[in-house]
Amino acid sequence: MNATTTTPITAELLRGAIELEHTAHGVLPHRLPAAALARGADAQLAMAESQPSGVRLAFRTRATAIELDALPTKRAYAGAPAQPDGVYDLLVDGHLADRGSVRGGHTLTIDMAAGTAEHRPGEPGTLRFAGLSGEDKDIEIWLPHNETTELVALRTDAPVEPMPDRGRKVWLHHGSSISHGSNAASPSTIWPAVAARLGGAELVNLGFGGSALLDPFTARTMRDTPADLISVKTGINLVNLDGMRLRVFTPAVHGFLDTIREGHPTTPLLVVSPILAPIHEDTPGPCAMDLTEFAAGKLTFRAEGDPAERAAGKLTLNIIRDELSAIVAARATGDPNLHYLDGRSLYGEPDSAALPLPDALHPDAATHRLMGERFAELAFRQGPFRSREG
Repeated sequence: MNATTTTPITAELLRGAIELEHTAHGVLPHRLPAAALARGADAQLAMAESQPSGVRLAFRTRATAIELDALPTKRAYAGAPAQPDGVYDLLVDGHLADRGSVRGGHTLTIDMAAGTAEHRPGEPGTLRFAGLSGEDKDIEIWLPHNETTELVALRTDAPVEPMPDRGRKVWLHHGSSISHGSNAASPSTIWPAVAARLGGAELVNLGFGGSALLDPFTARTMRDTPADLISVKTGINLVNLDGMRLRVFTPAVHGFLDTIREGHPTTPLLVVSPILAPIHEDTPGPCAMDLTEFAAGKLTFRAEGDPAERAAGKLTLNIIRDELSAIVAARATGDPNLHYLDGRSLYGEPDSAALPLPDALHPDAATHRLMGERFAELAFRQGPFRSREG
């Protein structure tokens, strides 16, 4: 690379991150603040929030070549085939132009059977994009949605400047691993990213794998994060974990919404119930992974609850949908900017035959695109997120 310019990676060059941690190597984007993690976040949530789903470098430049040094943390699972490297998406003026990965890095080996994890340190690697036009252009590098990524250095063959404000509304979204991007092809094709692009919004994605659990610290983070549009997609993790009964669920939802409203009293707020997941429609959790199939390279989940336990308050997806709908209807009498969307309008019974969930819980890449397109239509074009101007 000729006439190299090295630009410090600061918050001004990043979108979608809540906080930056300065490390020995560079900066680590976080999607929850350290103060929230100090409130009892477990290892699963700590791993999920450090994976930069929806986080992207965003700048304007005439550079024809871009190099990014990064230190990823690769996940490996004992007894299972190797996981693919995380994907970086390069968008030029809003259009996907290239993709790449960073080799090497740390390795976190997880033993699902023993419930243990071992961390092996590694070295940074380099991502390179070349052959770009020499014109002024908007550059976005979407970081891997499923791979913790420390950003070490940014080099270009022309100066960069932070991308100017394009006047887009900021959409703050919270959800489970489906919103995090499980099984999506790349970070800019997770369903919230697809919806944001079609809706002309700037995404802040608080989708946390296994951790959409109505945690008060997540609600406080949403309360304190600037946003023009807000959505909360909840339910599947509560059933998976078998973490609460209906008696606890209802006031927990109210408390979560109350906290968000403390910081965003009139912001359009959309509550989204779970998409279709046949194993949990009428069968409670917990949910378990089939370890035998996982060792053979196939990830499959099954429901281990008893439908008869619904009478004792155990949650299923249908119970959660009914309760969320009722909660929103009751609150909306005094909160006209609160709305409800049935998640089955994003992925429902008619879709399951053509696009079955490959592991019984998570949509595949094609379904992520479909869900993003449907959310853009239902929320941004027809629903509560549509522009009221004109």
